[in-house]
Amino acid sequence: MTIPFTGVPLRELGPLVRRVEDAGYESIWSAESTEFDGFTPLVVAAEHSERLRLVTGIVNVFTRGPALLAQTAAALADVSGGRFVLGLGASSNVIVEQWNGVPFHRPLAKVSETVDYLRTVLAGERGPGGFKLPSPPAEPIPILLAALRERMLRLAAEKADGVFANFLPLGNVDKVVSTFGRPDKEVACRFFSIHGPEDEALVTAKRTFVAYATVPVYADFFRWLGRGDEIEPVVEAWNAGDRKRALELAPEGLVREIFLLGPVEAQRERLSEFADAGIETAVLALSCPPAELPEVIDTFAPD
Repeated sequence: MTIPFTGVPLRELGPLVRRVEDAGYESIWSAESTEFDGFTPLVVAAEHSERLRLVTGIVNVFTRGPALLAQTAAALADVSGGRFVLGLGASSNVIVEQWNGVPFHRPLAKVSETVDYLRTVLAGERGPGGFKLPSPPAEPIPILLAALRERMLRLAAEKADGVFANFLPLGNVDKVVSTFGRPDKEVACRFFSIHGPEDEALVTAKRTFVAYATVPVYADFFRWLGRGDEIEPVVEAWNAGDRKRALELAPEGLVREIFLLGPVEAQRERLSEFADAGIETAVLALSCPPAELPEVIDTFAPD
């Protein structure tokens, strides 16, 4: 399950985390994009759970220095009793460069170097530049990498404990899983679950799709999947400043392959199809009114 939940203050998150754990979910994953940071909600979750894995899904390697990432990861491992998993990624030029003013250069190399640094420092050794944790975690902290295309997928296979996908169409799961090529490591994917009347949910899904698909790293991802013909008109309209036209051109078939729409029972069936295709960990991101969250959490609960 993804936290935070839209419309739920962090001070009210604890009971929902307990409900997630009691319902049998395996892990809580934080999101870091336009709302809260990726670590603070997990601190809240750590204090209101005993069993759940707590995963950053994801924090990027550009906007925090490697020593600060190591310090924060060690703190989360400590407060959670060793249940923390560090999900890392390059993010995008929009978040890194436009929002944070940090150059978005050589993302693959930056991710690789950061993983190497963190492995060294979190093991209690002195890292490049001289930084050393006085109290390193008692156990190694697993690291997952967010990956879209071949080179990052290969890097995740080589250096990480698993891979985290996003906006993955059902028809293209095999390409991502086979490129990753590590059946011994975790394959996770976030799924945007939108509730309410299907026609309204589809409009929301298309709006979210356009917001992502027009970001260069995601546009390149869909091209790599062989879906370029479907997204090029959307990207062209967006880049021309015609946001309304971009939304009108959002390919409904592709959107339906990515998002979970309709009744929960239908969404669960779609998740089963993704599991059969090779997704080991389905990370739900719920879109529903806060008052409906308890019921949706219970209805989606693992069997």
